[in-house]
Amino acid sequence: MTTGLFSSSACLYHEPPLGHPESPDRLRAVLHALEGEAFQFLQRFDAPPAAREDLERLHGAAYVDAILAAVPQEGHAHIDADTVLSPGSREAALRAAGAVTAAVDAVIAGDVQNAFCAVRPPGHHAEPHQAMGFCLFNNIAVGALRARAVHGLKRIAVIDFDVHHGNGTQAAFESDPDLFYGSTHQAPLYPGTGHPRERGIAGNIVNAALRPGASGPEFREAMDAIVLPALEAFSPELVLVSAGFDAHRLDPLANLGLTEADFGWITERLARIARQTCGGRLVSSLEGGYNLTALADSASAHVKALMEA
Repeated sequence: MTTGLFSSSACLYHEPPLGHPESPDRLRAVLHALEGEAFQFLQRFDAPPAAREDLERLHGAAYVDAILAAVPQEGHAHIDADTVLSPGSREAALRAAGAVTAAVDAVIAGDVQNAFCAVRPPGHHAEPHQAMGFCLFNNIAVGALRARAVHGLKRIAVIDFDVHHGNGTQAAFESDPDLFYGSTHQAPLYPGTGHPRERGIAGNIVNAALRPGASGPEFREAMDAIVLPALEAFSPELVLVSAGFDAHRLDPLANLGLTEADFGWITERLARIARQTCGGRLVSSLEGGYNLTALADSASAHVKALMEA
């Protein structure tokens, strides 16, 4: 079995203003890194646009219509100070969510063992009824709900190691005991959610907050002691990963001290749990990461670990 890489050139054409950290260069850096010889056996897929019904399971028709209608013909349109639309944002956002739904289909069908979605805009801050934090549609949550509605899976887990808490995914999952969300993230930091006392309706939300300045050993301890045991106990039928690499020590938007080796380590651990609980079925999607060198190196370590799973 192989690892699938799902991406689309359309994701490059979401263009916030010059100087915005969530730039097309992020995706260019990741895709360039994944062109190396070590990745020659990746199975590459062009991401389709997400189907309306997939988006509407999470966000509702009115929200989807509002986001798509807000895309400007030229220039920029601001949803908030950080979340900006350009003329290419419509297709980019549809392809970003569509990459995850297509990857979910491929992994469940057995066409690939696992998959990485190299896409932007990211998704984990997008709540069911609110875009924010650079995010328009919650790509990973859209994929989770497709796995249930289309493929009949029941218990879906998302693990999020982005430096920022995925408030949108938590909001989408917290009232459903068969959806699990586990996160490590820096606190205090945007968006201000993710306290360990936030546990969901049935202990299905697990947050491990890391102090500013925490590095690899503290991250690994939090995963080993808090998040991964809860994931194993949940026994998911599919593991999804919000793969943000902005906890890297070089990232300019936060203050954690992880390295690419830490991202490789957690990927290997998640792949092992996926093998034990759901036949290795795992789909990850790019979230944050704003130092281009660190992002490329970290994404490479992540995908190498998936390929070796």
